[in-house]
Amino acid sequence: MTEPASSRTPLSPTPRSTPTRLTDRARTDRADLDAVLDAGLICHLGVLLGGTPVVLPTVYGRDGDTLYLHGSTGAGNLRAAVANDISVAVTLVDGVIYARSAMHFSMNYRCAVVLGRAVEVTDPEERLHGLRMVVEHAAPGAWSRVRPPTKKELAATIVLALDLTEASVKIRTGGPKDDAADIEVGGVWAGVLPVRQVWDPPIDSDDLASDVAVPEDVLQRLASSVVPIH
Repeated sequence: MTEPASSRTPLSPTPRSTPTRLTDRARTDRADLDAVLDAGLICHLGVLLGGTPVVLPTVYGRDGDTLYLHGSTGAGNLRAAVANDISVAVTLVDGVIYARSAMHFSMNYRCAVVLGRAVEVTDPEERLHGLRMVVEHAAPGAWSRVRPPTKKELAATIVLALDLTEASVKIRTGGPKDDAADIEVGGVWAGVLPVRQVWDPPIDSDDLASDVAVPEDVLQRLASSVVPIH
């Protein structure tokens, strides 16, 4: 059973995960970390590959205080992820801030950065669980109705687990923070251009049989993104 976020260790327990600038945007409630990770679709994985920093987008899944990543066993970036500390970042853009001066243009956002050493999952049951978390994060409800991975597919897949203990979260909300002198001068529009993500109607695969309907979990996801216009 997943432990409630409110009863777990607060965020930013180490110097490298404690924000040093714009600290008013920092969050230490673990529920804020959960919310950002659960709302994102991809993360950016930072690894050292041959001595060079490399940042790669990838899908992920979360279960409690564990983040799961997966990929091909031949992927050098995932092998590198178990040899050194890594960083994983998820960023959600909620709006563009239009200010009266170029200096104060900004964005409303939610961002989480996780640091630590990933561990390769070798237990067969946990490997399957980790893959399920990744699939369910990207496509909730899909795992139970599709074919599970075969032994050959599992042998070709590496699953990594990253503990979420060392993490930081920053969130910016609200409007522009213009200088009083710029506000007094006036004549320049200032405000927020909000951003939101919606799902478009699903598109059938070209090779789909005519009698196969769009599954209910996909329709529910589509319905959840429809925002009524007042």
